[in-house]
Amino acid sequence: MNSKLKKRLGGIGLGLGVLALAGAALAQAPAFFRIGTGGTAGTYYPIGGLIANAISAPPQLVSTAVASNGSVANVNAIVGGAAESGFVQADVAFWAFSGTGVYEGKPKVAELRSIANLYPESVHLVVRKASNVKSVADLKGKKVSLDEPGSGTLLNAKAILAAFGVTEKDISAEYLKPNQAAEKMKDGSVDAFFFTGGYPAAAISELASTGSGIDILPITGAPAEKLAKESPFFAADEIPAGTYKDVGAVKTVAVGAHWMTSSKVSADTVYAVTKGLWSDKARAALDAGHAKGKAIQKATALSGLQGVPLHPGAEKFYKEAGLLK
Repeated sequence: MNSKLKKRLGGIGLGLGVLALAGAALAQAPAFFRIGTGGTAGTYYPIGGLIANAISAPPQLVSTAVASNGSVANVNAIVGGAAESGFVQADVAFWAFSGTGVYEGKPKVAELRSIANLYPESVHLVVRKASNVKSVADLKGKKVSLDEPGSGTLLNAKAILAAFGVTEKDISAEYLKPNQAAEKMKDGSVDAFFFTGGYPAAAISELASTGSGIDILPITGAPAEKLAKESPFFAADEIPAGTYKDVGAVKTVAVGAHWMTSSKVSADTVYAVTKGLWSDKARAALDAGHAKGKAIQKATALSGLQGVPLHPGAEKFYKEAGLLK
């Protein structure tokens, strides 16, 4: 073989080797999977952090929890490509997918897909003891934070106030994150605030431990029953005694926290994410990391998801796990 031919073949071999290495590098390129959560003082954020750490398997899958304004903001982030997934209240997810409720008159978020039901989110209506508020109706004339725009809490707060015959005009409304509302409650510039999330919530635990003196109002009776009939996403719930310092058991309502993604995310990625969620590693992290983590169970993974279709990747896992036929 002459030297020119050797050089040519050598060049071809080198080129093929470079292409092979490039292909291998692409095959190893990590799938980034962001989880939109909520404010850092709520429950979505710590739960999201636990799950992100548990499902990450570098270099194939790298997941991170991202703080956000909550359910509506997470839907927007999924659609806009700012996040691959997010935690969304069951009612918000259904409204977004079906173009109903708060999404009435807006385009349906047809690409929304379910990964799992996580846990029930309890509606907390926190009040200062000194404000002498004993019922939702007593909020009239008070300074009340309904949470920030983009949160599911804000939507729940408006629905609950309406059910009890209270409008935003009847109160001095503010739109603050739970930790901001809690700070203002300490100095008396806020009388009450709403928070929808798994208990215990960090902002409320901290507030209760400062000795400021708080109550959590019950959301019960005929108005609550009417609310549940009009919006089947609400279910009766109870925050156990001792969840927050010096606060007894409180009967309230709850909505499901669902993990959502987009149909545009690959089936392989969502399959890996779903499998990671129900792995032994995630189980140990959730059980040890947060009180609400124990409520995240594979047996209830599909509860209440009928409103938004499963992502094919998640569906594949649940069929393998025997939860779907």
